[in-house]
Amino acid sequence: MRTRLALLILLSFVPALLNAEVVDQAPNGFTIRNAMVIRAAPEVVYSALVHNVGDWWSSQHTFSNDSHRLSIDDKVMGCFCEKLPDGGGVRFAEIITVMPNKMLVMKGALGPLQKFGDTGTLTLVLQPLNKDTRVQLIYAVGGYLPDGLNTWAAPVDKVLTEQLTRLKNYVETGNPERAAKQP
Repeated sequence: MRTRLALLILLSFVPALLNAEVVDQAPNGFTIRNAMVIRAAPEVVYSALVHNVGDWWSSQHTFSNDSHRLSIDDKVMGCFCEKLPDGGGVRFAEIITVMPNKMLVMKGALGPLQKFGDTGTLTLVLQPLNKDTRVQLIYAVGGYLPDGLNTWAAPVDKVLTEQLTRLKNYVETGNPERAAKQP
């Protein structure tokens, strides 16, 4: 019985793991795709995604080590930004498409990619799925790096998968680090 329960628990995580992937990679760029189902309506997921980014994003993946300094201004030409101490700041991406509760598209270089000659487009699509929401994340990055941008594909995929998982956990449990119990 315990073996069967352990197997069921393990299998409940497989869909999330299988949906994360580096779609393509080359010296001049890469594309990452990830999809997860979040047990909440699209408007709840969108609100958390945009208005509570500091509550679910990992502080380890910020320049200030404080995710509550992050903000997403969900309007065209808005900013996915981080306020730094002493009046400094970081602009990770500019918002280029807003369809509340459906899609958010940002253009920019996230985190350490900013120091390279590259840019990326981060697309988040929210699709209703019964009472849940399927969130698809696509990050396409292109540009130049002497060692090749493809060397960054796996680490970026890992970080974005972590962030999407934290969003899911936050929406479902109120805690980005605690997964909801499977029904």
